[in-house]
Amino acid sequence: MLKYQNILVFIDPSKVSQPALSRAFDIAKKESSAKITLFMCCYDLSYEMTSLSSKEERESMQQLVIKENKEWLESLIQPLNYPGISVELSVIWHPRPFQAAIIEILKKGYDLLIKATHPHSKLSAIFFTPTDWNLLRKCPVPVLLVKHCHWPERGNILCAIDCKDFDEEDHHLLNNQIINEAKDMSEIINAKVHLVNAYPTPPVNIMLELPEFDPIDYEDGLKKFHEKILNDYAQRHAISLQRCHLKQGLPEDVISKVACSIDAELVVLGTVGRSGFSATLLGHTAEQVIDNLDCDLLALKPEGFKSPITID
Repeated sequence: MLKYQNILVFIDPSKVSQPALSRAFDIAKKESSAKITLFMCCYDLSYEMTSLSSKEERESMQQLVIKENKEWLESLIQPLNYPGISVELSVIWHPRPFQAAIIEILKKGYDLLIKATHPHSKLSAIFFTPTDWNLLRKCPVPVLLVKHCHWPERGNILCAIDCKDFDEEDHHLLNNQIINEAKDMSEIINAKVHLVNAYPTPPVNIMLELPEFDPIDYEDGLKKFHEKILNDYAQRHAISLQRCHLKQGLPEDVISKVACSIDAELVVLGTVGRSGFSATLLGHTAEQVIDNLDCDLLALKPEGFKSPITID
């Protein structure tokens, strides 16, 4: 398979365990001639204090820090032995890690970014940092956020799709992209692909303003509409209808509950959308969706997405 050939791994220097690196090797060993680059961003404001040292002294200290971090990265990969996998190192001095990572991606054409998340002690779920959120929103390539566990064989992958009419081309293209990405990943980790969508409850204001409004008929029609489109996607992609999950409720509740019920190892979703189901993956609601997940997350942008971060 030739899906992920150039993988960037975001290394967390504050952690001894590096699950993102483990996940990168899990993927790369299933690929042909894959390359992994360990990326680390370092910065110390005290080295920027112009009143304390000259420009040459500051640059010398920065290079020393970069050198020390590269040596530490080398110690991470030294025990690993994966023939056929090329490993490189990249240590950048930059005050914003997410921005440095995106610039690195734009310069060198990576096709996947992998970063570890932080387990939340109280919720036993995933805690997403500001760096995570900025990468989800602005990174031009798929972002895989992983937690501290290995993928089991014959697991489950859940695709969160937007069941709008097929005539809505933007949503249709992103849905197909999400499903195709999940199918590609399922071949790598030998997993089954599931689909999920949510449909809303009848609006309370309409029921109050229109006495003749029948909420049961409305709900039934809405459910059938979403069900037909969900099943159409399943049939187009050769996914069993038994692995289609349509639930009434808010997307942020439905996605996490279905992921939990099928014990999903990975949720695949789109992070850019103008309205509807995909728009829930922006802003406050997005944080509710993703913070509730207790599994890995693969976040995609639509084809043609341009990051607001530029090389210049």
